[in-house]
Amino acid sequence: MSREIILDTETTGISPAEGHRIVEIGAIELLNHVPTGRTFHVYINPERDMPKEAEAVHGLSSAFLKDKPVFKAIAQDFLDFLGDAVLVIHNAGFDMAFINAELSYLDLPAIDMGQVVDTLAMARRKHPMASNSLDALCKRYGIDNSKRTRHGALLDAELLADVYIELLGGRQTALNLVGTGGVADRISISVTKITSVVQPRPEPLAPRLSEEERKAHQALVESLGPTALWSQASTVLN
Repeated sequence: MSREIILDTETTGISPAEGHRIVEIGAIELLNHVPTGRTFHVYINPERDMPKEAEAVHGLSSAFLKDKPVFKAIAQDFLDFLGDAVLVIHNAGFDMAFINAELSYLDLPAIDMGQVVDTLAMARRKHPMASNSLDALCKRYGIDNSKRTRHGALLDAELLADVYIELLGGRQTALNLVGTGGVADRISISVTKITSVVQPRPEPLAPRLSEEERKAHQALVESLGPTALWSQASTVLN
């Protein structure tokens, strides 16, 4: 059974090397590309100020975050939720730099990038020379992102789950309904069979060729000889 975690974070800035920290984590569990309903979502006190530029992106203020748990308090629950699943992240280098920085502050081992799938890289391979932001991909695949007025880790993870399935080839890839005893076995699919009934025309259509054109074509085919492809095709069709 394939277990994947769709993951997104919000931060105080663009680089942990400049002292920026994670302020929100949102994650969704997939089994065989199907959401199970299990999620991990937490706001985090970054133990520092919130730059106005970052607050304008995600709307999380220092006042809102001051009573939230620090990363150390949620680290083990977070790692337990991830387990050994494949992590699916848009622009994975950004989020993983922050996650591994936070783990390093606690002397915990970094998560190997071999465990990570970057949907931005997938999108760039599939749609070169096009915009491959999350919003652009939602628009391309007809995914409703109208609630995304600002960045939010859990909402962005939900949207990314839909985008990821489309990048893999569409919804049919999520319907791997083998008897695994997992979530796929609990999905009920109703299929309606559509039968087309072809009715004969009340009157046959008039031929497009005139009699002279038909005779001219027949004469041309006969002039090509019995080994010509037209002659062989006529034999098969007749």
